[in-house]
Amino acid sequence: MANYSLSAVERHIRRKHPGCPDFAVAYLAKEVSGKDWRDASLGKAVGITMQTLLRHEMTNYDTLLLHGMPREEARRQVQPRINAMLKSWQRKPEASLVRQAKATNDV
Repeated sequence: MANYSLSAVERHIRRKHPGCPDFAVAYLAKEVSGKDWRDASLGKAVGITMQTLLRHEMTNYDTLLLHGMPREEARRQVQPRINAMLKSWQRKPEASLVRQAKATNDV
């Protein structure tokens, strides 16, 4: 079984997903580093954890299940949204958006 350190997970996420928000990096790093991963590389462990977080927290997946939709169909329906979020996290935030966010926080 593999255990990954918090700092190693954070570095991996920031390198592979530079658009991932800081709060999500911290949460994901804590989740990944807190588990024993059998036969999973660091990248796979991060990917599984990201998919799970986004599925349950950023989509209506759980609601679909509560309404009786089969798990496979619910996953199929929410996967495009998850893919879009992961794709946005793989890009660096645009400099103008970063400046706007900093200016907003300074007010």
